Amino acid sequence: MSTRQAKNDSTPKIGARNTRQRSAVVDVLKEIDRFASAQSIHRELTDRGQKVGLTTVYRTLQTLTEVGAVDALNSDTGETLYRHCLTDRHHHHLVCTSCGRSEEIDGGPVEEWAKQTAEKFGFELSGHDAEIFGICQNCKQSV
Repeated sequence: MSTRQAKNDSTPKIGARNTRQRSAVVDVLKEIDRFASAQSIHRELTDRGQKVGLTTVYRTLQTLTEVGAVDALNSDTGETLYRHCLTDRHHHHLVCTSCGRSEEIDGGPVEEWAKQTAEKFGFELSGHDAEIFGICQNCKQSV
């Protein structure tokens, strides 16, 4: 059992309105360890026999992102990709550009750098994003 699977046994935060559709989207997200598009999540729901419209998937993902239950990032093509959060604390991601697998990582020195950079230019830091992209061990071995 992977670390991700072990951590996913807990009940996720899914917002104030726990609808069947929202639960179905969260269930799909909990089972993958990569960022996924709304279309691929919708396709997976359809394959499972779930009757959830694509518009509902988009709305649900947006709501889940707003309440912090889902991480979102923009791919290099501009598409928004989503992933179930494993932690409530601030974090970043290491993302495989080949298979899309991702790991939540601590920001380390990025946190202090962001704070110092904002202060240097007279800004009050309200947030930042930092994702690291590369090729995971499995993809490296299959090449």
